[in-house]
Amino acid sequence: MRESIREITEKIQAAAIEELPVLFMQYAEDARAGVRGAVEKGRRRLLAYEKEVARSRELQRYEREYAVYEHICGIDEAGRGPLAGPVVAGAVILPKDCDILYINDSKKLSEKKREELYEIIMERAVAVGIGYSTPGRIDEINILQATYEAMREAVSKLTVAPDLLLNDAVTIPQVTIRQVPIIKGDARSISIGAASIMAKVTRDRLMMQYDEIYPEYGFASNKGYGAQVHVDALRKYGPCPIHRRSFITHFCAT
Repeated sequence: MRESIREITEKIQAAAIEELPVLFMQYAEDARAGVRGAVEKGRRRLLAYEKEVARSRELQRYEREYAVYEHICGIDEAGRGPLAGPVVAGAVILPKDCDILYINDSKKLSEKKREELYEIIMERAVAVGIGYSTPGRIDEINILQATYEAMREAVSKLTVAPDLLLNDAVTIPQVTIRQVPIIKGDARSISIGAASIMAKVTRDRLMMQYDEIYPEYGFASNKGYGAQVHVDALRKYGPCPIHRRSFITHFCAT
């Protein structure tokens, strides 16, 4: 019995990427408009996938350039700009020829996609390290030095020692491992992009927890950045223990 348009549509929608070319051939002679539409949607999905594979391949050009190094580690941070909360650094060593798709600068990804990739990276990375610098430490030594400290901590927490660091634009002091700073590295290196995601998701989760303790500041939505609702709360309630005193002098007395 001839398959219905609905059956064919559902089959194409449920098919794995590698199954699509076979289905396109199978229904090549079916002239029904609904089938043609389902096939066209399938072709667009396949094209999008192929573009992502090509983008991901390009994202590994630094990893290929330095392939002589066994354990290449990407380094990035999240939270240099907020008025509250820690700065968090991620260090990630991915396997050679990593095939995880959709890794990118964490700011270019939706929250849902970041969360999905966080779990995938945790499962498939050779090693992941996370470092923190508290608001108090940021006030004490300034945000740049605190970021460096968080990055050094992240590297120290790796269970596999890296022999090359790919960094997002910075050179970390007091590190003896060879470093390669890359401008806009979180969008140009798959290792740095992965580190960006790990740092961002970790910090966002922390700020969600802080929101339960200090709900008046809206940390769940603004993550400590200077959104108007956050600034208004600062002026109304003053700072809480996770505010960076050196960041908020224009908004309230510290």
